[in-house]
Amino acid sequence: MENKLKKSLKIGKTAVKLFNRKGYLQTTMEDIAAAAKMSKGAMYYYFSSKDEILYFVLSDYMDLILHDLESGLQKIKEASSRIEFIISRHIDLYTTNLAEAKTLLHEVHCLPHKYYRTIAAKEREYYRIIGNAIAEFLGGQTSINKAKITSLTFLLLGMCNWIYWWYDPKGDVSSEELSEIISAVFLKGLNEFRG
Repeated sequence: MENKLKKSLKIGKTAVKLFNRKGYLQTTMEDIAAAAKMSKGAMYYYFSSKDEILYFVLSDYMDLILHDLESGLQKIKEASSRIEFIISRHIDLYTTNLAEAKTLLHEVHCLPHKYYRTIAAKEREYYRIIGNAIAEFLGGQTSINKAKITSLTFLLLGMCNWIYWWYDPKGDVSSEELSEIISAVFLKGLNEFRG
């Protein structure tokens, strides 16, 4: 069983690199099998379809994002430190799983509805956790309505997710420094919003 999971993860890693380079719709099972150095028939032992591979990769990535997030936040007292923790963790996971992160952003809509629903539910859970941290930072103010918290949540995610267009993890700015920059800018903006 462990060997099957290892092989599935290898196929998934291979597939997301192809999805990033060629696009999900243009990538075939033959392409994935060739890149994974296995026969197409052998690959069907692990996945029955390309949709199943995409679902496996995205579900695994979302599980990684959500794993122990809330328990980690519960150990942090200050609301600003919780947001810094979310940003730091997000940037770390994002930069070490860049192919999966890009695939989530660009290819999730290609999933059949039964799979898409599951991934969307995991994403909503992540948004809820971030939104709660932002609301708490703003003092849980009843004057801050849900739509504004949602907007702030997606502004933060936009800052974190679209770095792949320009950020080089091997460049002069480390992922830790980048997290600090994003935290400083976002928290300063939230302070202004809080008044």
